Amino acid sequence: MLRNRFTITLFFSVLFTITTFSQKSDTIKLPEPQKTIGKPLMEALNNRQSSRTFSPAALPLQELSNILWAGFGINRQESGKRTAPSAMNWQEITIYALTAEGIYTYDAKSNSLTQIVAGDFRKLAGVQPYVKEAPLNLIYVADYSKVKNITESDKYMYAGADAAFIAENVYLYCASQNLAVVVRASIDKKALGAELKLKPGQMIVIGQTIGYPKN
Repeated sequence: MLRNRFTITLFFSVLFTITTFSQKSDTIKLPEPQKTIGKPLMEALNNRQSSRTFSPAALPLQELSNILWAGFGINRQESGKRTAPSAMNWQEITIYALTAEGIYTYDAKSNSLTQIVAGDFRKLAGVQPYVKEAPLNLIYVADYSKVKNITESDKYMYAGADAAFIAENVYLYCASQNLAVVVRASIDKKALGAELKLKPGQMIVIGQTIGYPKN
């Protein structure tokens, strides 16, 4: 009986994920992030590691919501400040999520994903062979028009640091939830940037691949 209940629950969970991603709407409202789950911080730090083998199984929307909020969600509603630090509170980093269904941007204010383009573009998220197999690739894009009154070299330094803070938050969440994850810099930025529809002044900084561990 318990096994039957688990099977039914799993079936409807997967069906919900597929149905939600198949919606014609360009916006996917994510579930509220689960802020009380996971391992203690020191245990997550002990477990943190990079993985390069991933199961192709899709991540449910709840997991996507948790990952994105952990990375760069709003944790102080009154000020709009985020889970990762940002120099001068520029918040110049935008997270793009590439799944089998399309390319999306993460809107922290509404806790939602907005589709940029439909289709599977995961192979553009990195040159490594595992990138196109993993269910989720996050791409961190800096908007340098938001970075004011500093030198050009400092712009790249600050944006790189801010993207790294987000990536480390994602690392720790994945360590806490037994997910596989790796951060990457080897990306065909020109090809991917065209699909992301980047504007002048926007630039890809790094990427991060996430999924269930491959058994």
